[in-house]
Amino acid sequence: MPTQSNTIQLMDTTLRDGEQTQGVSYSPDEKVNIAKALLQALKVDRIEVASARVSEGEKQAVSRINQWANAEGFKGCVEVLGFVDHTRSVDWILETGGQVINLLTKGSEKHCREQLKKTLEAHLADVIQTIEYALSKNFTVNIYLEDWSNGYKDSPDYVFAFMDRLQKIGVSHFMLPDTLGVMSPDEVFESLEDMCQRYPEVQFDFHPHNDYGLATANVMAAVQAGIKSIHCTINCLGERAGNASLAQVSVVLRDKMHKTLSIDESHLMRISRMVEDFSGKRVSSNAPIIGSDVFTQTAGIHADGDQKGGLYKSKLVPERFSRHHSYALGKMSGKASLKKNLELLDLELSDANQKKVLARIVKLGDSKQRISLDDLPFIIADVLESKNYHHIKLINCTITSGFDLEATVSLRVNVQGVEHIASGSGNGGFTAFVDAINKVLKKHDYVLPTLLDYEVRIPKGGNTHAITECVITWEGDHKVQRTRGVHSNQVFAAVLAALRIINLELHEQK
Repeated sequence: MPTQSNTIQLMDTTLRDGEQTQGVSYSPDEKVNIAKALLQALKVDRIEVASARVSEGEKQAVSRINQWANAEGFKGCVEVLGFVDHTRSVDWILETGGQVINLLTKGSEKHCREQLKKTLEAHLADVIQTIEYALSKNFTVNIYLEDWSNGYKDSPDYVFAFMDRLQKIGVSHFMLPDTLGVMSPDEVFESLEDMCQRYPEVQFDFHPHNDYGLATANVMAAVQAGIKSIHCTINCLGERAGNASLAQVSVVLRDKMHKTLSIDESHLMRISRMVEDFSGKRVSSNAPIIGSDVFTQTAGIHADGDQKGGLYKSKLVPERFSRHHSYALGKMSGKASLKKNLELLDLELSDANQKKVLARIVKLGDSKQRISLDDLPFIIADVLESKNYHHIKLINCTITSGFDLEATVSLRVNVQGVEHIASGSGNGGFTAFVDAINKVLKKHDYVLPTLLDYEVRIPKGGNTHAITECVITWEGDHKVQRTRGVHSNQVFAAVLAALRIINLELHEQK
């Protein structure tokens, strides 16, 4: 009997249907670790882990999963896709220690006729033979009606005759796939409501695909129609456009349909990253719930609204998923965005200095440089150290370097109101810049002081796009000075540090 409770059961098929994603193949160790995480941490109700008779590696993985599941209290939660082959799939699953077969049958007359070259009666005879053998081995038997969505539309009499014959012979779940992802929410609701009303004693599952981007919406329609079991995958993995996202489905069913689920949302992100790493398929940064950017506010007005009263927050608070809010630093940043990031770093700046730092952030963002929280201390130090002298201004500069080739520089600068063009060369980009800039500075009776030390740093844990800080120690005629440059390109960070010492010394000469 189908349950009448408010509870929705989720069956995760990341390890079976998800592995049909182009280019994805899990090792036995990876399958075991994902299976454990799904059942033990995320607390999904059931998992489908493989197809029978695929390979010896697959058999080894399923055996290890079943051994662990049976020992840890998850007996009966591990399912394997099997085929209408009488004893072969059942015996394969039996040898792995499994107890559940998800039998793949034909849910449309077209598939039955053109792929199997059989009548419904002949196919049913084969299906019943396999079911009876599985039941004799004390198996739980579920049935997939492959291509059911097209079958219901194009050959409903076939579907009903199929169900009429099998509904009372011991099948636990009849699983209705939208195999090609062709249904709309209205079509899902109408067809599944009809199926539930025609067969009120049957437990139906809905297995959606995302070809039109409607998988989550179709799940909502299915649940509204009376379906109590939904199939999903982590990160939408699956053939073509993939399956329904477990993260999206679980959150939508809770928040929008007020359903009860077993899922522990705090593990969604961790398991998404595990599957991402093992599958090699990256999640879009704006993917709902699990995308890297979905809890980042970019616009300064949003940060301001959050600061003044949580105006841009919803039920999808990041803490719910063991995540946290961040406020992007870039050309659209406002004072509130900067203040939020300063709070995270436990830093305080005067209003005047906040304006200076924010101006630098906007300038960096406008040049398409990516700025992270870890970059902020470098920017602050650079801005607060600057005295904003403009005796020399770099108008443009091109640096060319190559492996085993001398670097060259072409630049245009303005020195005390006079514009100069110069070129230089050296064994590195910065050396070439120094050669070129000294040619200009000699015309103004000045040369760069001696370089004593040169240090380049990026933030801890920084990425290749991180802001680079270059600190240069110079020895002049009377004192040692240190200047700093900040840029995403480390050579230009050094160039900015050099321009700063020039400005300081030219100012002192005035």
